[in-house]
This record gives sequence, C-alpha cells and structure tokens, in this order.
Amino acid sequence: MLENLSQRLARVVKTLRGEARLTEANTQDMLREIRIALLEADVALPVVRDFIARISEQALGQEVISSLTPGQALVGVVHRELTDLMGGSSAELNLATTPPAVILMAGLQGAGKTTTVGKLAKWLRETQRKKVLTVSCDVYRPAAIEQLRAVTAQAGADFFPSTPDQKPADIARAAVQWGKTHYHDVLLVDTAGRLAIDEALMAEIAELHAQLEPIETLFVVDAMQGQDAVNTAKAFRETLPLTGVVLTKMDGDARGGAALSVKAITGKPIKFVGVGEKLTGLEGFHPERMANRILGMGDILSLVEEAQKSVDQGAAQELAAKLKSGNKFDLNDFLVQLSQMKKMGGLSSLMDKLPAQMQAAAGQADMSRAEKDMKRMQGIIHSMTPAERTKPELIKASRKRRIATGAGVQVQEVNRMLSQFEQMQSMMKKMQKGGLAKMMRGMKGMMPGMR
Repeated sequence: MLENLSQRLARVVKTLRGEARLTEANTQDMLREIRIALLEADVALPVVRDFIARISEQALGQEVISSLTPGQALVGVVHRELTDLMGGSSAELNLATTPPAVILMAGLQGAGKTTTVGKLAKWLRETQRKKVLTVSCDVYRPAAIEQLRAVTAQAGADFFPSTPDQKPADIARAAVQWGKTHYHDVLLVDTAGRLAIDEALMAEIAELHAQLEPIETLFVVDAMQGQDAVNTAKAFRETLPLTGVVLTKMDGDARGGAALSVKAITGKPIKFVGVGEKLTGLEGFHPERMANRILGMGDILSLVEEAQKSVDQGAAQELAAKLKSGNKFDLNDFLVQLSQMKKMGGLSSLMDKLPAQMQAAAGQADMSRAEKDMKRMQGIIHSMTPAERTKPELIKASRKRRIATGAGVQVQEVNRMLSQFEQMQSMMKKMQKGGLAKMMRGMKGMMPGMR
C-alpha cells in the first residue's frame, strides 16, 4: 500500500509542477489518483469518501506559499489528513490504576492475540520496567494455554496456569487475585477467538470485561484482513468499550488498508503494530511517522529508535575506537555488523524506513535475495580461522577451498563475500572522514542486488 500510494502521489506532483494555484480541475485530477490508490489499498469506502472530501475542502484554491509548488502544497494537506485519519498523535498505554492494571485482549481467531500478549509482556518489562503476569482464558482452542505459557516464558514474564475444564470468568477472577497478592503491575488477559463473529464469543467477552473492569481493552486485528477488518471492528466496537487497537502482521504482503480504516471505524487509536513472529516485533504506533512513510518521506525516527534498541552500544564504541586508532576494519567487525543489521530486522526493514530519495540512492535491490546472501556471508566467515578473520589477506586459493567446503558453498561465493567485505572496508574509511554521501554511494555495491 505504501509504495503504491507514494508512486501515485509522485505522479500527481509531477503533473502540477509549474502551476501557481490548486484549481478545481487540477485538484480533481489529484483526488482521483489518491482515491484510486486508497481503494486499491483496500481502505473502507466510507473512510475513502470522508478522506477525499476533507482534502478537497482544504486544497481547492489554496495559493502556493513561498517556494512551494502546488504538488508540494497538496502533499502537505494529504499528510495532515493522513495523520488525522490514523489518530493524529501517538496514544500511550494507560496503566494509571491500582495494580495489577488489567489489559484485556480481544479479536478473532488467527489475528495473533496470543503472540501479541507475549510481545506486549516483553515490551512492558523492558521499556516500562513492569512486573507482568499473563493468563489465558481461551479454553476452546487446542494448546492455546500452552502456547501462551511458552511465549510468556520467552518474554521473561510470569504465567498464571489454567485448564480447559475451567470457566473463563473463574480463570480471570483467580488471576486478578494472584496478581494482587504477588505484586504484579500488569495482568494481560488472552481471550478466546473464533473463525467468525458469533453471539457466544461476544457474550463471553462482554462478561469477562464486566468482571475484570480492565483499564485497557485492546482490539487485535490482522492488517491483512482488508475490508473484513472493518466488519470485525464494528462488531467488537458495539460489544466492548474498546480503548485501543493493535494491528498485527504489518510486515505481510497485504495492501494495508486496515491501517487507514480501523481508527475511523472504531473511533479508537491504534496503539501498537506487530511485525514478524519474534517477541521483539512490537512497535508503538505513530500516525505522523506512518504518514511520512506513505508519502515517501521515510521514518528516520523509528529507524533511530530501532537502532538504539537493537544495536550493541559497547560493540559500536569498540569499533569506533578501533577505527579511530587507525586499525583496519576486519572480518570479525564485518560479522558483527551483519549480526547488528539482522537484529534491526534486516535490509528490508531498514530500507522501508528510509525516505524515497535515499532508497533510490541505495538502488533497487532484490531484498529477499540480499537477506539470503547476508546469511550465507555469515556462514562463510564462521568457517574461517581466527587468524583469517583478522588478516583476510592470508586467504589464498587453498584456504578458499577449505572455507567453501566448511560453509557448504562454492569458491565463487567466498570470492564474492571477500569482494563485498573490501567494499565495506572502503566505506568505513570514508565514514572515518565524515562523508555521508560517500557512505551512501559505497552502499550501492555492498549487498547483492544493489546497483
């Protein structure tokens, strides 16, 4: 969705270049392109209609200020409206209540509630320094309780056990009491889902909500549902006093219309987005940053935050000190950099947050191939001796054959990896001299697929 909408807006800006005013005629052309892009992204039709109407009202007759072109003026209008459509500003999780603060997770089966509970438990522990307890009230789905037990252990939180023969209301009551007596700050309640909305599901969740009186009731919705997400959101909104939304599977291949529809339909803010299956894949939702990404402006703030969270600061300082002292960047350092990039979500995640201009500067890459090649390079380096990693110049023909055999690759792959290492080494020298532009040019040849 982001790519499609960005491309259409770029075409709109190009056609308006040189005009002094946004007229009714040229504005209608632009709105038509935006409308098509939103509909193709599977945004709900009522949401599209309201969105276009608001943009039209603001854009018609707007004079261009200073050096802005009409296209840029419209992008400013669209950016503001996109931000408002997705909530306007970031919505914080409310934990201001007598412990434990109860958070009820609701949604359809398959939306990713249980995984999201694990992600949220880890987020609360590591970023908010909270003592977290989880409990499963899903007594219907096979292994649901054991799944939550497993992800809770991975998150480093506490788990309150339950069994399929218990009633959800009894489980919830006991979990709250346990949380109080064991001084937990937050209780995360995982509820049962269904393959379709039914009265029994809604009645059960309504009963749980009445008993628990949660400080937060989060609606977990699969971003890949598209229009179905709208119907689901309506049903849950009518049954529960929702306080926020969690969008899961935002890294999928869906068109992403749920991200633009769900706030308008539920009237509640998107508080988190989930990406991937790893428990680190939960991010606070920032409407303005998402609008930036849709308009090709990138999301540098999220990229910086991800780097701060994922990058080993000690290792980074060691590398900086090593380069500053004049020592060469070696294969041990290269391996560390590959590992750090993997922790940040890999190349595709990094590129997705860069502005469109910087993505173009880095070149169009086959990201899936580049990710595989990164793993292959790590395997090749692991097959080397400590001396070879420290002094790559030792690696001649016989050593290359041994390394290739150890890594399960062809000798040509070893040669290619060494060539890419040399490019990275050269880039590090340019970074020492403070040249960001030189660094971006150096990135073009660093990974396979980049030109």
